[in-house]
Formats: sequence, C-alpha cells, structure tokens
Amino acid sequence: MRRDVFQAIADPTRRAILSLLALHAMTPNAIAGHFDCSRQAISKHIQILAECQLVEQRQMGREINYHFNAEKMKEVDIWMEQFRKQWESRFDQLDEILKTP
Repeated sequence: MRRDVFQAIADPTRRAILSLLALHAMTPNAIAGHFDCSRQAISKHIQILAECQLVEQRQMGREINYHFNAEKMKEVDIWMEQFRKQWESRFDQLDEILKTP
C-alpha cells in the first residue's frame, strides 16, 4: 500500500522522528535511543517516512544516516495555507470586535 505524507505524519512517533531529524541527521540506532519502543518498531516508522520521501537515507561508510526532507513537507504547508488564511481572517475580525467600545 502506498502511503502519502498525511498518513505518515498522522502518527505521533513519526512526527517525533521528523522533529529529531530536522535538527540533524541520525542513524537508526540513535533515533531508536530516543524512544521507549523496540528498534523494529522504529525501523518500521522510518520505513514509512522514507516511503513517503519525508526522510532520505544516505550511506556514510558502514553507517546509514537519515536526513529530513524539508522539500516534501511543502505539500503539507500548501494544504495548510487555506486554513491559515481562514484563521488569520477570523482573528482580524475578532481584533476589530474587541477594539470597538
């Protein structure tokens, strides 16, 4: 089954992995060290993130490092933009209401 970006970020563990990788590249073992679940479970989460191209795998000698792919997150940002505009408009309206005596 082919997953999309939204399915990948729906899981809190995968969002936490993305947050870690946004700071710097990490090996699977380093990522797993931040969680209280099995290495296999983390590997599955990483596999899903890689399948959706949210993370990229790069070989560094004998180690594999995973890197955050910020470019792929633009899909989420574009989708969220419609809601951001609505929220900003409503907050502007609220500001106007609050300013009136």
